[in-house]
Amino acid sequence: MIDVLVVDDDFRVAEINAKYVGKVPGFRVAARAHSAAQALAAVERGTIDLVLLDHYLPDQTGLELVHRMREQGHGADVIMITAASDVTTVQRAMRLGALHYLVKPFTFAALRTRLDSYAALRRTVDRVGGRGLTGQEQVDRIFGALRTSPAPSAPGLPSGHSEPTTDLICGVLHRAGHPLSAHEVAAETGLSRSTAQRYLRHLEQAGRLRLSLKYGDTGGPEHRYAWLAP
Repeated sequence: MIDVLVVDDDFRVAEINAKYVGKVPGFRVAARAHSAAQALAAVERGTIDLVLLDHYLPDQTGLELVHRMREQGHGADVIMITAASDVTTVQRAMRLGALHYLVKPFTFAALRTRLDSYAALRRTVDRVGGRGLTGQEQVDRIFGALRTSPAPSAPGLPSGHSEPTTDLICGVLHRAGHPLSAHEVAAETGLSRSTAQRYLRHLEQAGRLRLSLKYGDTGGPEHRYAWLAP
């Protein structure tokens, strides 16, 4: 799970953003903060992976907070979520390493797109780092993982399927090294069993997974899916 700190001076907005985060598989809200001081204290506890950060805080700006975090060696990633849309603020956010910048007001779909691309980035870094790979191709993969387009249904995917979710399921099966059931895939990804089954069926039909049947003492056979190396 990716632990998220939601930072906004408005308690109601923070609550809405937290509820949005809770609806995205693989993410959970670890803490909320309504000031820069509260946010820094949460980061210092060392359990935060990602900060969803407002710029307008009562004691310090969000970007001043990011600067303090970096000075003190805190590596939590940052996505700015703010009404500040002037070029100067956006440029400063980029220079301080903000991974995305989402302008209020926004939709749940817009936030989910950013969170999905962030999760894809983490998976890509894990895969590249785990293989010890270097070179331009691997660097391009890492930077490319932050794309927020194509739209949720990418070309080649059935309606209602998203590329980040497909990548998430493929990553789980690839790392497992042995066949998994839809129930096991759902548990690993945080998806519902029905959603996992829908994606697994499509990937098997597309020739990316191998389907096998496991027979038990009672009931019908269990469908199990294994990764097929390209």
